[in-house]
Amino acid sequence: MTESFDRGGTGSSKWARAGRGRIALGLADMDLPGPPAVGAALAARARHPAYGYTVADPGAPRLVADWYRRRHGAAVDEDWVLCLPCGPRTAMRLLLDAVPPEVRGRTAVAAAPEWGGFAGICAAAGLPFASVPLGRADDPFGLPPAGFAALRPGVLLVSSPHNPTGRLRTADEIRALASLAAAEEGLLISDEVHADLVHPDHGLRHPVAVATADPAAAHRTVTVGSVGKTFNTSGIPSCWLLVPDAGLRARIRERAAGYGIWEGGLLEQIVQRAALEEGAGWLDGLLLHLAAARDLALAALGPAVLARPQASYLLWLDGAALGLPPERAREEAMTERDVELADGADFGAPRPGLLRLNFALPLPVLEDALHRLTCA
Repeated sequence: MTESFDRGGTGSSKWARAGRGRIALGLADMDLPGPPAVGAALAARARHPAYGYTVADPGAPRLVADWYRRRHGAAVDEDWVLCLPCGPRTAMRLLLDAVPPEVRGRTAVAAAPEWGGFAGICAAAGLPFASVPLGRADDPFGLPPAGFAALRPGVLLVSSPHNPTGRLRTADEIRALASLAAAEEGLLISDEVHADLVHPDHGLRHPVAVATADPAAAHRTVTVGSVGKTFNTSGIPSCWLLVPDAGLRARIRERAAGYGIWEGGLLEQIVQRAALEEGAGWLDGLLLHLAAARDLALAALGPAVLARPQASYLLWLDGAALGLPPERAREEAMTERDVELADGADFGAPRPGLLRLNFALPLPVLEDALHRLTCA
């Protein structure tokens, strides 16, 4: 998409964390320019000098529902859509606060390795949290429904596609978890913020949880979505929840209002509308770039890659295969090879030395990073 892209002077947390002289491959945002339509929409709105309270865009739920229909072939009722002017993490906290007391008092369960935010959100919400090892006999990164079921969970949490491996979840896996949530009178929360980033050469489709669950289980299922990861706009936090259960939707709105969070938001709505209405062509080009970057990384890192990604821009790595000492793999990658990655321990890795790499960079920068990482 671009030969070079400088984020200097933008306050990028990703590059601040890496430190001077290092290439940042840790946090999950892209070092690529976003859709021109988003910048144009923000600039047009900025020309009006009033930035006061705004009402919720009445067309936003239909816009989101149409996006799922066009992009994923998924039937999403616009009545299910709650658009919120906050990031997905905050929305999930509101969601956990809104579940009934009999659900909140039971264990929340996720597989491991898994996005580490789940454990933190559950702790903040006062929910007991447990993890089960990811993998089955037929798939080392497959979801283990039996492991979830053994803990009689109140809340089941899953990232789909999987963070940190970039693997797509299957429709059967999602249906199994949704049915388990319904049987336990609990709730399945499917974090699908990477769902639009399915690589075009796999011929696979992301299963949207609320549309994939059996009809009898859909009311116990919530999908979390956002334009943030897809269009690299996470610095202007926004998201939506797809909530088929009307009672749960009402409780989420009530909890949000208690925190002073209302549907809508000035800049958030502008970004979301521009992205969903005009960003599809840009996204198609991005996906071609991500596939090329993925192949570059796979060729360079070889057996260090533990799972071939099918979506997003994340690689799950074994640092030992790169000559990094397991007990301090991330630290040595930073100090000796000037590359910053995410520590697998943050994802509940089953052993030390595992790392997550973000390959959403201009190809020349990625080539430099891979050279540093592999030339000890």
